[in-house]
Amino acid sequence: MSRTVFCARLNKEAEGLDFQLYPGELGKRIFDNISKEAWAQWQHKQTMLINEKKLNMMDPEHRKLIETEMVNYLFEGKDVQIDGYTPPSEQ
Repeated sequence: MSRTVFCARLNKEAEGLDFQLYPGELGKRIFDNISKEAWAQWQHKQTMLINEKKLNMMDPEHRKLIETEMVNYLFEGKDVQIDGYTPPSEQ
């Protein structure tokens, strides 16, 4: 049985996550307000960001940067700026 959420990123009703994937209050907010589709999009962006900036997820500062970018992307409607990356549509 899938659950539906009103996705803050996609601005529409969509299939919600099956369980909370991120800890704490932010994780709950994501679980309640972000769809599987938007989360998958974020995961893709996050991977690119980690690779581009050579982030180490053991580093608290790097984790904080990722979390800030995640909130901006999922809740503020901002895109992730990745230096040196041009989306295929803009080449």
